[in-house]
Amino acid sequence: MHKALLQHIEKIVTLESTEIDILKSCLNVSAIKKKELVLQEGQICNTLYFITKGCLRQYIINSKGSEQTLQFGIENWWITDYLSFHNHIPSHFYIQAVEKSEVIALEKQTLESILIQIPKLERYFRIVAQKSFGAAQMRIKFLFTMSAEERYHHFNDRYPEFVQRVPQYMLASYLDFSAEFMSKIRAGKI
Repeated sequence: MHKALLQHIEKIVTLESTEIDILKSCLNVSAIKKKELVLQEGQICNTLYFITKGCLRQYIINSKGSEQTLQFGIENWWITDYLSFHNHIPSHFYIQAVEKSEVIALEKQTLESILIQIPKLERYFRIVAQKSFGAAQMRIKFLFTMSAEERYHHFNDRYPEFVQRVPQYMLASYLDFSAEFMSKIRAGKI
């Protein structure tokens, strides 16, 4: 399990064997059942999740009581509520396993300790956060500039694995349209 994270880190920074040993000693692998929540709105998020197997999503429940998916994460992706994690404030989000998953759960205190012991990991986590922020910016751009049908085809072309793995109602909420509209697009009626 640690191998996937170490390979991910090595794409950005090179760790010495002693640093790898320190990191491994701090990591815990957790199994998450399908539909299990690892974060609920109102809780303080103290954990970063590196997905080694499976799929998680971050969502809100809107004023109409409907779930609105904001982010998905699959193997070799990180997922968390960064604002709650960083500022130690109640979360506005839910994080749930879409399918049976395994993650490396990195608690805030543990991360702070690791960053002191292995300063080059600051660069790794900065780059991960920058990529995440950039992806969120592009998602906002697509929501503002593309039609619903264009968003679906763009997403399907870039991430075909999600279209196969994720329930259609979740994908529809992520793309900001109804499940019924999703059915029409998939059936070629639009």
